[in-house]
Amino acid sequence: MTLSPLTRRRLTVFRANKRGYWSLIIFSLLIVPTLFAEFLANDRPILVRYDGAFYAPILRDYLDTDFGGDLGIPADFTDAELTRQIRAKGWAVWPLIPFNSFNAVKDLGRTGPTPPTARNLLGTDGQSRDVVARLVYGLRISVLFGLILTVVSSIVGIAAGAVQGYFGGLIDLLFQRFLELWSSLPQLYVLILMASIIEPTFWSLLGIMLLFSWTTLVGLVRAEFLRTRNFDYVRAARALGVSDSKIMIRHMLPNATISTMTYLPFIAAGSVTTLTALDFLNFGLPPGSPSLGELLLQGKDNLQAPWLGLTGFFVIAILLTLLIFIGEAVRDAFDPRKILA
Repeated sequence: MTLSPLTRRRLTVFRANKRGYWSLIIFSLLIVPTLFAEFLANDRPILVRYDGAFYAPILRDYLDTDFGGDLGIPADFTDAELTRQIRAKGWAVWPLIPFNSFNAVKDLGRTGPTPPTARNLLGTDGQSRDVVARLVYGLRISVLFGLILTVVSSIVGIAAGAVQGYFGGLIDLLFQRFLELWSSLPQLYVLILMASIIEPTFWSLLGIMLLFSWTTLVGLVRAEFLRTRNFDYVRAARALGVSDSKIMIRHMLPNATISTMTYLPFIAAGSVTTLTALDFLNFGLPPGSPSLGELLLQGKDNLQAPWLGLTGFFVIAILLTLLIFIGEAVRDAFDPRKILA
């Protein structure tokens, strides 16, 4: 696939912003591995060879009788006797972090939270769960949530702004009054109220937050469509009988997309922050779900374990800083003054 000269120039400008370019690399190195969290942090082996046969406990459940047991119960691969039997007749390949985000770490010698050790690099939380494993799963949930919300809310916001700007008149006037009323609502309080009424899940929480996040790009897209709707090429297309939808999508939307692209990383950062705040207030994801806000809540509830609060603070600070730096580099890449310089 051959890139256009304009796209190559934008990529050059993006790479010229060293802070944003390296932030994108670091962000990718942090987030991409979490997409395979089950293979990175799990209390089940990735692959087991026992008595000449291969097993994949990370993909399906097995009984202890499959590995020499006699109880007929689900195999617990953290059990010392079961692991001894596997070693006697085969071997097992374990994830890099041999702990799950939901299950408590065994043989700690004390109740959680426990301080960092060579076994648990960032210690354990109040339920004796490994903090590193919780971070791996929590980062995946938080970042995917932020990215999905950013994409969906941007699509809705761009569509709403395009309709406003293209048709103008009474449609634009009524829509603007609606946006003024909708934006005046205390968003966080409404989110908390709705989250307390509706059972919080990943998708229900996403839908609730979408109710407010879609307005971010409406004003920008509306202004761009108001500016271009009377251009000669738009009038010519309308005179030739081209449908309104084709004019909006094929001729006017590309101009608005350039300006909206610069906002996407900042919207993603705001989405992650909102989810973290809701989880911290216990109005976010279901209780027990690994998330950055839940880790901060663990730090608040366990002041005698400062590693919990510090870990949550630094991870969130680094994540948001990377997103902001990436956003600045994207803004430079789409800045006409820098592209033509």
